[in-house]
Parts: sequence; C-alpha cells; structure tokens
Amino acid sequence: MSFHVYDESTGAVVPFTPLVEGRVSIYHCGLTVQSSPHLGHIRKEVVFDVLRRWFTASGYEVRVVANITDINEKIWARAAEAGLEWYELAYAVELELHRAYSALGCIPPSYEPRATGHITEMIELTRRLIDRGHAYPADDGSGDVYFDVRSWPEYGSLSHQRPEDMSSDESSDGRGKHDRRDFALWKGAKPGEPATAGWPSPWGPGRPGWHLECSAMSLKYLGESFDIHGGGLDLRFPHHENEQAQSRAAGYGFARYWMHNAFVTMAGEKMSKSLGNGTIVTEVTTRFPPRAVRLYLAQPHYRSTIEYSEGSLAEAAAQLERIDAFCARAGAAGPVAFAVDDLPTAFVEAMDDDLGTPGAFAVLHETITAGNRALDAGDRGAAEEALRRVRAMLHVLGLDPHDPEWAGTGGADPAVLDGLVRLVLEQRAEARARKDYASADRIRDALAGVGVRIEDTPDGPRWSVNR
Repeated sequence: MSFHVYDESTGAVVPFTPLVEGRVSIYHCGLTVQSSPHLGHIRKEVVFDVLRRWFTASGYEVRVVANITDINEKIWARAAEAGLEWYELAYAVELELHRAYSALGCIPPSYEPRATGHITEMIELTRRLIDRGHAYPADDGSGDVYFDVRSWPEYGSLSHQRPEDMSSDESSDGRGKHDRRDFALWKGAKPGEPATAGWPSPWGPGRPGWHLECSAMSLKYLGESFDIHGGGLDLRFPHHENEQAQSRAAGYGFARYWMHNAFVTMAGEKMSKSLGNGTIVTEVTTRFPPRAVRLYLAQPHYRSTIEYSEGSLAEAAAQLERIDAFCARAGAAGPVAFAVDDLPTAFVEAMDDDLGTPGAFAVLHETITAGNRALDAGDRGAAEEALRRVRAMLHVLGLDPHDPEWAGTGGADPAVLDGLVRLVLEQRAEARARKDYASADRIRDALAGVGVRIEDTPDGPRWSVNR
C-alpha cells in the first residue's frame, strides 16, 4: 500500500499523491514566540519530524517549511512584563524553540521564515485580494483591511461548518466590518502599540493579521500549490480555515492535504499558555531522557489525545531502556547505512496507514523480543537480522542514538555502556574463578547500586538496567 493520510478537508483517509512525482512539500504552522515551548507545542514538531523521516525513507525528496510568528499583542504584553522590547523576547523564545527541536532529535525545517521578514509579500497578497473583490479597507479610518467572508462561498469547507454557525473574528474589535465573520488581513496601528511594531502600507501604518502571515510565507517558499499543510488541531478553525479561504480566493491552489495532530492534555484540559498548565520541554528533559520524551510523544497516533503524566513518561523511559539493552547486547555500534528493505513489512504497512505509529512501535517491540530469543538460543544470524531491522525502525522514528540528531545530547552510547558493563563482569567472573566470592559480590552490589541488574544464566551473566 502507498502512503494514505487522513485529510481534514475530506474527513477521510485518502491515498496520498504528491504534486510533483518524487517530491513532497510540507508547511506546518510554527510557534508564536511569546513564551517557552511546552510538550503540547513540541508534539507537533515530533509528529511532522516522523512524517518527514517516513517520506524520506520511502524515497521522496522532502522540503519542510515551518514559520515563526514573531509579532502580536501577546508578545508585546509578555515583553512589557519582562521589561524587554518585543523583538528581544521573540528572539529569545525562538532560540528556546530551536533548543527544544534539538533536544528531541528533530531535524530542523528546510527553512523557518519569520513573519516580520515578509511584510512586503503580505501587503501584496492583501492588495491582490482587494483587487479580486474578496477584501476591503474598513471605512472607519482605522487602517484595517478585512477579508470578505460572504464573497467566498467555500468558506467553512475545511472545518465543515456552516458560516451562519461561526463566531466572529476575535482578533479585531469589529469596527468597520461588513460582516461579523470577516477577519483582519491588515491591522492599522493603534495608540499605545510599540512604534517598532508597524510598517507602512497603502492603508496606513500597521501590521499583518495572523492568518495572512502563513499564506504569504507558504506561497513564497513552497509555491502556489503544495502537498501538505499541518499543525495542531486547535488551528483548524479559524486559522487554517482563513488561510485556505484567502489563499484560494487570491487564485492559488494552496494546500492539497490537511493534517492536524491532537492535543497533549493535563487533567483533561489542553496544554496551553493561557491555562498555565504547560510542561516546559527543557524542564521535562532534565527529569527524563530526551529520547524517552520523544518516544512518549511519537508512539500514540498523531490524531489521538495524549494525557500527560509522570508515570507515562517513566514507562516510555523503561521502554527505551529495553530497546537500548537489546541493541547493546546484540552488538550495535556507531551509525549504520539505512536501507528501506531492512524494514519489516508490517512496520511499512503501519506507517503507510496514516502514519500509524502505534502499530509501528508494536512491530519494533516484537522484533526486539524475537532478537532477544535468538540471542538466548545462540542464533547469532537471527539476532543480527533482528538488530538490523530494529536499527532501521529506530532511524525512521528518530530514536536511533547513533543518528546525528542525537550527537552531543549526553546520552550514553549503548555499545559503550555494554562494553563497560562486560568489562566489570569479566572482573567479577575472574573473582569467582579464584573463589573470591566477597569481591564478586561487591562488584554485583556496586552494579546494582547504579541501577544495573545482573542475572546469572547457564550461558553466562546477562545484565539490564533498572528504573
């Protein structure tokens, strides 16, 4: 089966056919840089990183663009509270986002444009919409420009809503609108706003509306039509609905497929800045291994909600230790060349079915179980085959510790760890051979003290890591 994706615009899983054979273009909405990224934000980055890796493994050339929204009222407010200029805060949080990417092994986007670097393109797109009869300057002297929702009969098709049931746009005060649902393309400068947060335009000084930003940037870097547009489920309406409306009303094909990942919740509520319940990535990765945090976010299906708990992260860390223990025991060492033929058929089928990571992880764990059985039986050939398949699957999932994205993260190399433990076990075996059982027991107890459990078997000692 070729790759199939749940397309939000049709509400069904459909075959994926790229716009250009052999190439995939992806745009996903990035962070509004007002505060530190939490697990809810970074889940989207992990989801689309796995998607990118799967397309690459499937033989596609992949281009990914993810924007930075670096100007809005919330950034201004947070910066004022911190005694910073708005652009200082925005840049500091952007750097935090990059550290979070790196901490969880995400490949950086092909390009990451900032909204403030594309004002010219946004003004041009607004002017085009006015010329085509789909936008209008407000007649109240505010300098605002609005998209005319009634001019576009397809409005609501992405979120499957009727226009009459929609709420009004909350990003403006509503003055000068022809219809309560019309949304701002350009916002005229208002008293009290930072002087540095405005640009000249045909309608007076101001700044772009949020929805306009992503349309202008995706069109510039991916073209008039591209394959996949994605983001968190909360962006489906109004943000993505408005993006699609204004882009297609301007005469562009825009996104062909829409993907949205579900939330990370705490006590049933969506993680968010406004609720104050976000778990900051840098804090979580000090308590749990970064690769375990990635596993925790990647293993559930991207359209299913994750309920945050420390226990779930601890279980993810335990799973990772079992994975690494097998790789070390089977002799994994250093990066390996990846071959798609090394992937089990069931893994490929799961990933091709709307990025079915739960099924893919199940195949991974089954292969590890089979590999350990082969090692127990002394079947080195079967064990090496299992290791090769495990390493290939870990590479696709972004979890192979030898991949360059994990370089310098401070995690122990499984092969190095295995070598060190085996060296100590040799010393223990020598002590037992000379009947120095006290020394052998001290070695065993010292290993136990750092979390290494020893099991003596007829084939020799086996070790594993305790939690």
